[in-house]
Amino acid sequence: MTITSDPEVLGGDPRIDGTRVGVLQVFELAVSGGYPPEDVADQLGIGLGEVHAALAWYYDHPEEVREVRERHREVERDLGDSALSPPHTAE
Repeated sequence: MTITSDPEVLGGDPRIDGTRVGVLQVFELAVSGGYPPEDVADQLGIGLGEVHAALAWYYDHPEEVREVRERHREVERDLGDSALSPPHTAE
């Protein structure tokens, strides 16, 4: 089981190799969401070992995780700004 990243897949976010399942997605379900690893594996269609590999990668790479989260926050801010200020005023 390998964690990889490719700018062409998930915007370069770390993911389980051969899938479109991101490390952060696994973390959010298993840790933030409180789901048991077995349920996360079942829900995402991956193996239990892949869940544990993603979680291990998350904890072993705090700087990369911080950078990914910051990139996500920037995208959310940009989307929020554009959603709140349309390019043309309604008449």
